[in-house]
Amino acid sequence: MSDLQIRAATAADAEDVLTFWKESAEGTSISDDVNGVTRLVARDPEALVLALADGRIVGSVIAGWDGWRASLYRLAVLPSHRRRGISTALLRAAEERFVALGGRRADAMVLEANETGRRLWAAAGYGREDHWRRWVKPLKG
Repeated sequence: MSDLQIRAATAADAEDVLTFWKESAEGTSISDDVNGVTRLVARDPEALVLALADGRIVGSVIAGWDGWRASLYRLAVLPSHRRRGISTALLRAAEERFVALGGRRADAMVLEANETGRRLWAAAGYGREDHWRRWVKPLKG
């Protein structure tokens, strides 16, 4: 897409990001609220990467870097804009960010039931690691 703009999200994008995720992302997160998005942007202003076409969010990826791990979450593309290279552009931006920060490997969180997502990640060169499992505990705040 020649008119595609890739940029970091701002706090002002929070509502639009949440609306976009409801339409485009698989699954939900405990942090899917304005406070969750604005905390992410405040903590790491470059982590939430957006793709825009004609001023509208058409893609996103969270490229989280904690100084140790490069983690990818919420790679999503608006259904009407899929298969146009948007996820490739978002992953390129995320991977360039990680390399600039000293990252050596990127990990992606992918829902097991998301067959489309699993194919996308494999096509992008990511491999599944079956010997790891995610363990979670909700925190009370």
